[in-house]
Amino acid sequence: MFTGKRVLLIVSGGIAAYKSLDLVRRLRERGAAVRCILTKAGAEFVTPLSLSALTEDKVYGELFSLTDEAEMGHIQLSRDADLLVVAPASADLLAKMAQGRADDLASTALLATDKAVLAAPAMNVRMWEHPATQANLALLKERGVLTVGPNEGDMACGEYGFGRMAEPMEILAAIEEALAASPAAASGGGPSLNRPLAGLRALVTSGPTHEPIDPVRYIANRSSGRQGHAIAAALARQGAETTLVSGPSQLPDPAGLKTLHVETAEEMLAACQTSLPVEIAVCAAAVADWRSVARAQQKMKKNGAPASLELTANPDILAELSKAGDLRPSLVIGFAAETENVVAQAQEKLARKGCDWILANDVAPASGTFGGENNQINLIRAEGVEPWPQMTKLAVAERLCREIAATLGR
Repeated sequence: MFTGKRVLLIVSGGIAAYKSLDLVRRLRERGAAVRCILTKAGAEFVTPLSLSALTEDKVYGELFSLTDEAEMGHIQLSRDADLLVVAPASADLLAKMAQGRADDLASTALLATDKAVLAAPAMNVRMWEHPATQANLALLKERGVLTVGPNEGDMACGEYGFGRMAEPMEILAAIEEALAASPAAASGGGPSLNRPLAGLRALVTSGPTHEPIDPVRYIANRSSGRQGHAIAAALARQGAETTLVSGPSQLPDPAGLKTLHVETAEEMLAACQTSLPVEIAVCAAAVADWRSVARAQQKMKKNGAPASLELTANPDILAELSKAGDLRPSLVIGFAAETENVVAQAQEKLARKGCDWILANDVAPASGTFGGENNQINLIRAEGVEPWPQMTKLAVAERLCREIAATLGR
């Protein structure tokens, strides 16, 4: 995937620095050459020896080192890579980047580079929310710096909120996207090139729906929402103004987009319709096909349970969006989760629903797709079938975004 690519990884201070070790390992597994700059604060959390063992290269840290300058001057260090990745990117280092400071090796390399820069912020939620941090980040994005994360969740300090560094696989997907960008974007071509879907609107459905039988029971599908949430986050990273309509899920709302929470298929359809018009619609939710005709107002007791449960069909959200007339999105994409004859059934679904693409995947129990991190997709279009290799759901989301951008002339 990254064979022949050179990544300069800058590791700054923060407990999330331990994730940088896993990131290095995954980059190396995929063929990338990785060289590291470790800040003084970063060395409080991971050691130069650990990074050196994983990169099989020298780890740099001193700005004024006679040996390092003789072997690899800091200017050359910053320009000898295809991409600079800052993970974790502390609030302090982001501030230095925004101000153009160069008082240590990391900030000097970032100031001297002529290559693309990807930052993965990590800090306390209050630091992340502070106006100074947000202003610094906005300025960096204007200058073309790419970002991934942060995520929402529990923090080492005991607080909860946004500030957790993106997971290594998320950063890996963002690195793949950055390296796949055009030469102009890779050399600092600006945010319009780094965010090819800027100016477009996107709608994504995700997760299951819960169709109540009584106050404690419901009909549902086995969906975690991982794939839909990953697609929504990827569209937002690529610049699309994104709305995520999510059924019940344990996943945190992705950053940088609008999330609408629903429970039933009817509520999901209504939320989608009120979110129109959009140019891109991706229906990744596992919507329950049926709902109970009669919803009991009290919990049904065992001795009083009906001999049968009368069901009625739920609205077909994908079909409704595909025939939305003047409000129909330019590109309507659905999913086909099948356990057998995956491609054939997806092709039939494409014709029946009237959508543009179907992403077909095998969800048989042995596949591990539901609730897992990986997915294997067949992209079904009118002109044929394009099988994708097995990859993470994050990588699926990034690849789908590239397909969307290319189709829409972006």
